[in-house]
Formats: sequence, structure tokens, C-alpha cells
Amino acid sequence: MTVAYDFSGKVALITGAGGGIGRATALAFARAGASVVVSDVNPAGGEESVALIAAAGGNAIFHRCDVADAASVKALVARTVDHFGRLDFGHNNAGITNSVADEWDDDVWRRSLAINLDGVMHCMREEAAAMLQNGGGAIVNTASIAGFTGNARQPAYVATKHGVIGLTRHGALKWARENIRVNAVCPGVIETPMTDAVAKNPEIRKVMEAMTPLGRMGQAEEIAGAVLWLCSDAASFITGHPLVIDGGATVS
Repeated sequence: MTVAYDFSGKVALITGAGGGIGRATALAFARAGASVVVSDVNPAGGEESVALIAAAGGNAIFHRCDVADAASVKALVARTVDHFGRLDFGHNNAGITNSVADEWDDDVWRRSLAINLDGVMHCMREEAAAMLQNGGGAIVNTASIAGFTGNARQPAYVATKHGVIGLTRHGALKWARENIRVNAVCPGVIETPMTDAVAKNPEIRKVMEAMTPLGRMGQAEEIAGAVLWLCSDAASFITGHPLVIDGGATVS
């Protein structure tokens, strides 16, 4: 079921919007009437997302940003405000995963923290400062069910996603009285370009589908729907919440 929102006159900024969950969220915000800033480290993917939004009748611009670089994030938010005059919603979705064999490597560990955790902090800090100029807003961070559970194979990913949930809770308390709500979405196994590389193997796909009681992988649009809900007035009394969207994978 598609829920209709009216975000006319609002501005949404989405990182990691060159594909997958970020692209689905950018398109969903645009369909709801928001002006959208598409951000990604990959210009080709980001420009494609902008083209898709334009084809659907929406309004969007692309700005390349490396979330691990604080100055790059500052420039991203400044461009957003300069171009559209305000910022109402931030979806901090940019993130990486690594091959299991590499996760104990020092360089991989540091890169994971820089993008998955420092990147979220950089975005929250700049987004909140901009939102305070127009009376508040809503921030949604992309964490993971790995932020709740252990994983013997991905120490960096697990550590960063636990950290994102912690940052989300901190932000919710820090800005609660200033009308900025901060929440997180915690996806399970979702069908995105990040999972395509392994899911294209039919046997591995069966394993991934079997990980959820619903018996399938989730879709990026299902995460996007949750992001929009958390940004909407329907979720006006929700802040500091890590929303699990995993087809029941963490139930037992």
C-alpha cells in the first residue's frame, strides 16, 4: 500500500542517493512534493537519480559529497540552503560494507568508521544547524539490524551500525526541545546494488530469502516508505527510535 504525503514547500537532503535505498527515498520525497537534494560520491548514479525525479515531474539537484570529509558535508548543506532556501528533512543513508575477508584490516576498519559513523555525525551536525534556522525538522539515519545483533564476520560494519543507533539517540535528546526529531531505520536483507553482487547467485539468494520469516528480501521502496513516515506529522511524537524493517529476521 502506498501512503500519500504532502511535503510541498519542504526540502529533503538524501546522502547515498545514487542508487538503492537512497534513490528510492529521493524519488519518494519528490513524489510527495518535496524539493530534493540528491547526494552521492558517485556523480553518475546521483545524476541518474535526478533524471528519474525530473522524469516523474519532481524537482531535484545533485551535489557530490564524500560524507567522511567534514568540509564536503558542510558544503553540501550550504548548497542545499543556498539553492532551496531551507532544509526540512535529512536522510543520512550513505554507507559501505566490505568483503568479510577484509574487515579486520586496519585501513578497511578506519574507512568504515569514516563513512558509516563519522559521515552520519558530520551530516547530523550540519543538518541540525540548518534546520534550526527554520524552526526544526526531521533527521533519519540508516543503521541496520547489525546495530542490534552480533555478527562474527563483519566487525567494522557491526560496530559502526551500533554507533549510528547511539548517535541517533544522542541527537534525539540534544535537539528535542528545538523541534528536531532524530530517528533511524534499521533494514534487514534488502534488494539493492549492495546486495546484488551476492544475491545474483541463486543458491545464495535462497539463503538470504530464508533469513526472514516472510521468506523474501525487502525492497528499497519499503525502507523509503518508513523514512517518509518518520519525517511526517504522523510520527510527530517519535524521536530517538531505531525502527527495525527486516521481515521478522530479528524476532527470534
